[in-house]
Amino acid sequence: MSRVLCGASSYEQKYYFNREYDRLPAQIKDELQIMCVTFTEAAGGILLVEFDDSGRLQLTTRADDADYLYDEIECGIQIGRLQREKEELFEQLELFNKIISGTNGGDN
Repeated sequence: MSRVLCGASSYEQKYYFNREYDRLPAQIKDELQIMCVTFTEAAGGILLVEFDDSGRLQLTTRADDADYLYDEIECGIQIGRLQREKEELFEQLELFNKIISGTNGGDN
């Protein structure tokens, strides 16, 4: 079962942060918020930053069926860019998640 770290919605113009991760430094929480909000402003839809069953960080997007402004190509471009630019941050978040969940992955 995946665990959502944070996410943003262009529909509701809201940002969500999972309070289970409150121990993250404020700078990292701010960086995640900027990243999510900027993403949804550019591509639309909903962006979720979540950990999969093995503890790997995943960026997933969703869109309402009637959302004709949602840009699937832009989403793919943005996700690829974020994975490259934020690689070190994402690795640190994966480690943090493993520490607070008390697992080595696979048991989340």
